[in-house]
Amino acid sequence: MVKCGKGDIGHQRMNFLYQAAHCSLAQNPGNTQLARFYIETMKNVAAKLVLRLAPHIKRTICKKCSALLVPGVTATVRVKGRRQKHVVVRCMDCKQVKRFNTDEKHVLWVHKPEAVQ
Repeated sequence: MVKCGKGDIGHQRMNFLYQAAHCSLAQNPGNTQLARFYIETMKNVAAKLVLRLAPHIKRTICKKCSALLVPGVTATVRVKGRRQKHVVVRCMDCKQVKRFNTDEKHVLWVHKPEAVQ
């Protein structure tokens, strides 16, 4: 018999809500309010159970309005910079900008050995 902890059930709920947000935008690109509701609910579940979102999921969510950032539908994506290139993602709803480093040597803190306890 396998026991499920709060974290396992919470991750399943968050996964379902994230997939539901993607499906609602795929079926009807104008249905951004429903996708935003799913993402806000996912964030609430994570906060209530004290769970962290994975970095690749955080990158697809607008921090200001909780919209799901899908290139061409709810966000514009550009590559900028002359010396050091970076990706600029702009939310079409609230105009919030996210910048991501494209340097191959850059490692997120989550993936560094000293981050693991």
